[in-house]
Amino acid sequence: MTGDHASGFTLMEMMVVVGIVAILALMAIPSYQDKLVRDQILEALPLADIAKTPVAASWSTAQLFPADNAKAGLPPSEKVVSNFISSLSVEAGAIHMTFGNRASNHIKGKVLTLRPAVVEEFPIVPVAWVCGFAQGPLNMTVKSVNRTDVPANYLPLKCRSGH
Repeated sequence: MTGDHASGFTLMEMMVVVGIVAILALMAIPSYQDKLVRDQILEALPLADIAKTPVAASWSTAQLFPADNAKAGLPPSEKVVSNFISSLSVEAGAIHMTFGNRASNHIKGKVLTLRPAVVEEFPIVPVAWVCGFAQGPLNMTVKSVNRTDVPANYLPLKCRSGH
């Protein structure tokens, strides 16, 4: 090289780059956190399968839904647990999963409900399950009460309204 021309970055240029990287990181944190919580919910959902079978069987044989865990042949709600679920209860066919144990503080104590959807005049049609605020399938009647209070931004797409 000739002359006094120095190559490299000045301190000011480095500070600008560091500032831009910091801003981008701060913008990404909330969406990453939401994704982590959604992943916990998705991982917890299979626990509901333990209750889906007896609830669906009750509908197909008697066109009634079990009133509670005992009528569904399940243990008490606080005994049906997983890494992210502190209790699972059946109420008139609906499955209410309460988040706890190692769940994120954003959803601890919150409930996600799975409700049965049926074709009332044809009980041979299998029960479909409606997650959270989602719409029921066409030509099916969604039964029971939705007690979901997990904030919508944490819910997987299949549990949000309009999906």
